[in-house]
Amino acid sequence: MKTLKNHTLLYDNECPMCALYSKGFTKSGMLDTDGREAFTEISARNKNLIDFNRAKNEIALIDSENNKVIYGLDSLLIIIGNSFPLLEKIARIQPLYWYFKKVYSFVSYNRKQIIPSEKDNTEQSCVPDFNLKYRVAYIIFVALFSAYILSVYSGKPGISLVPNFFRKLAVCVGQILWQTLFLKVYLKDKIWDYLGNMMTVSLLGTLLLIPAMLTNFTPVFYLIYFGVVVFIMFLEHLRRCRILKLNILPTISWILFRLTALAIIIAITI
Repeated sequence: MKTLKNHTLLYDNECPMCALYSKGFTKSGMLDTDGREAFTEISARNKNLIDFNRAKNEIALIDSENNKVIYGLDSLLIIIGNSFPLLEKIARIQPLYWYFKKVYSFVSYNRKQIIPSEKDNTEQSCVPDFNLKYRVAYIIFVALFSAYILSVYSGKPGISLVPNFFRKLAVCVGQILWQTLFLKVYLKDKIWDYLGNMMTVSLLGTLLLIPAMLTNFTPVFYLIYFGVVVFIMFLEHLRRCRILKLNILPTISWILFRLTALAIIIAITI
């Protein structure tokens, strides 16, 4: 690998994804061994160079030789392009560049809902601004993806429901509306953070169902496995509520909807 000299990548050390790929750059030799710096431990010199608020939304790459700062997708392309020039040239071709930039923003603005941290409440924390467009996009993406996987899994032996994407989508949308209507007054300005975290819980459950769909098991296995996944989701919902400093009320409401939706589905299919 060709090392990008005299550059420092600022990364969100409370974000496992950010810590992983930034460490990958240094381990592979694409950056110097000291070519990354934790956002919460930023040096005074680098702090004076960067746009502090922008760096929370878009990862910053500091060119210490020229005192320049590159942000977001461009910072990653500079690092990758130094070792793989062809990849950078391809990624900068429109509309690929437009697409990759949207994906980058989609992940960046929702990363604290994907992987929250209990240390995200200080002024020095690398917490991105709230972006309604990307939060809604994340909620829609998870709802569609979860509805599809659940509709396929529902046809497995032991579950024995007729696969119905739109019914599962209605359940996902109903969960969002239920939680919003019943908890908006309680959650106040945390409503969008909560909804993002709740959808990640749904995404986690959906991803856990996929391995069981890749082969054939007994009907009892599918039923028990589904119960285990729901229990894991319940524990994760509780954990995320604690991180958001919420009491058990959102979890109770979440469970009530699940039970209500299950009762309705069973009544319809009998």
